[in-house]
Amino acid sequence: MPSLPKYLLPLLMSLLVFPVNSAELTVGVLANWGYQAAQERWQPLMRHLESELPGTTFSVFPGTFEQLNQALESGQIQFIVTNPGQYLYLSNQYPLSWLATMRSRQHQGTTYAIGSAILVRADSPYRTLYDLKNRTVAASGPHALGGYQAAVGLMRQLGMRPETYFKQVNFLGFPLDPLVYQVRDRQVDAAITPFCTLEEMVKRGLVNPDDYRILNPSHPPGYDCEVSTALYPNWSFAASESVDTRTTKAITQALLDIQPDHPAAIAGQFWGWTSPISQLKVIQLFSELRGPTERLTYWQHFQNWLKDNRHWGLLALVIFLAATFYHFWLEYKFRQKSETLVRTERALKQKALQMERLQSAAIIGEIGAGLAHEINQPIAAITNYSEGGMVRLQSQTKPDTELLALLDKIHQQSSRAGAIVHRIRGLLKRREAVFGKTNLLTLVDESLALLRSESERHGIPIRSRVTGEPYVVEADAVGMQQVMVNLLKNSLDALKEHPPEQPLIWITLHFDPDQVTLQVTDNGPGLSLPAEQLMATFSTTKADGLGLGLAICADIAAAHDGQFSIDNGPEGGCQATLLLPHQRR
Repeated sequence: MPSLPKYLLPLLMSLLVFPVNSAELTVGVLANWGYQAAQERWQPLMRHLESELPGTTFSVFPGTFEQLNQALESGQIQFIVTNPGQYLYLSNQYPLSWLATMRSRQHQGTTYAIGSAILVRADSPYRTLYDLKNRTVAASGPHALGGYQAAVGLMRQLGMRPETYFKQVNFLGFPLDPLVYQVRDRQVDAAITPFCTLEEMVKRGLVNPDDYRILNPSHPPGYDCEVSTALYPNWSFAASESVDTRTTKAITQALLDIQPDHPAAIAGQFWGWTSPISQLKVIQLFSELRGPTERLTYWQHFQNWLKDNRHWGLLALVIFLAATFYHFWLEYKFRQKSETLVRTERALKQKALQMERLQSAAIIGEIGAGLAHEINQPIAAITNYSEGGMVRLQSQTKPDTELLALLDKIHQQSSRAGAIVHRIRGLLKRREAVFGKTNLLTLVDESLALLRSESERHGIPIRSRVTGEPYVVEADAVGMQQVMVNLLKNSLDALKEHPPEQPLIWITLHFDPDQVTLQVTDNGPGLSLPAEQLMATFSTTKADGLGLGLAICADIAAAHDGQFSIDNGPEGGCQATLLLPHQRR
């Protein structure tokens, strides 16, 4: 004889004990605040139902999740008031009719009022859910939607494995007060409490809200409490199949007719009841709680096949391992050969570049020697004439101050020109530069003075800005000024060839404690070639250029243990950057 389905036995028992027209009906309720509190909360609703269904007596059966499951299975209760998580669990085992969804008395009568608040002490070091790894937490029960399951769903969304994430999870059952007390007494590091548990205990004067903190807090608009997880539908009122349709209709209507000011609503802490709402969010949560479905069937088939064909399995394993080893050996040899070819190609390019630099250096040395010989004499003559003129004027009783100032400027510029020529010769002949305490602000002002006439003639303003606390650096003053003038001249030439609507050059000096950053930025057309190519010796984009300026700038930066680079600016144009250490190594 075939066995009866699991749900038929309690159904037949309930029909025998409670016939269709039975005058005694029992409602099971979840006693999350204890049995006595559940009796006091739900008895007024029972009296209301008795008044709406004359001749029928209703009683309350408070219990835990397990007790309600057993009572429904044994036919001891005909109705159940519980969270939608337990309702979905029971509805998969027993035939239940969903009559109504409770509206919360808080939160403006919402039907979404179940969630988890993860509670820690206010003075604890835990700030996020990630801080609770390998910690001890407390919860009401593994089947509690707000007291545990909602938090587990949040953890899965964050990529955590709740089964192994905590060091220990203590399930304390009902009532909920011990969850908060164990956090207070440091018996656990955190507690997963149902939505508004802390606020309810504060209202009853049991705890101080300043002693606690909610992790992952959110305060949805229109709600009175903080929550750590998403919110889910409120409690459901469901009937078993043992109750006739006429009775369930009458009870449903009685529930829907309850107003917020009704004594049963006030005592039951609800705003009223509404038609059943969608449980899709709870179903999705349960799907997340189950995690990804493991396809164990194929593995079991494979294990069974191995048991029956062990020798073939070993042979296949040996062939697989040999093929895998051979594949990796071929890949290793191929990669080894490829890396050797790449290194050889890079070495050849490096040798070619070194050869080019050696040839360039030899040519530059010859050119530099000729230029120094030819230019030094007229520069020395200008210097001597200016010095003689200044001495002559100073010997007069009333010297011409304007002429004296003009001769002084001529003398300064001729001295600077001579120093630059000597610097170039020293650079080409690899002579050591002369380092000393150098004020970069003064060098910027002098460089601007050299190019002021050209910039004003072409209507190109040059502005400077300084950030940080300025200080002197150990540098070659002539070399630094040569870099600044060269960069400014490049920007001026670029803006003259391709003038924008409002040409502008910025000189920026930023002083950090360990280095100085010099940037010259323009709003011209930017780089027309890669930076590496432009910085190579004899590479130029100017019709009359020699291709030496940027290469010299890079060499001067290297001599100062600094770095030099050029690139397109963030807003267009070209940006040259020179990094100088505060003190040379």
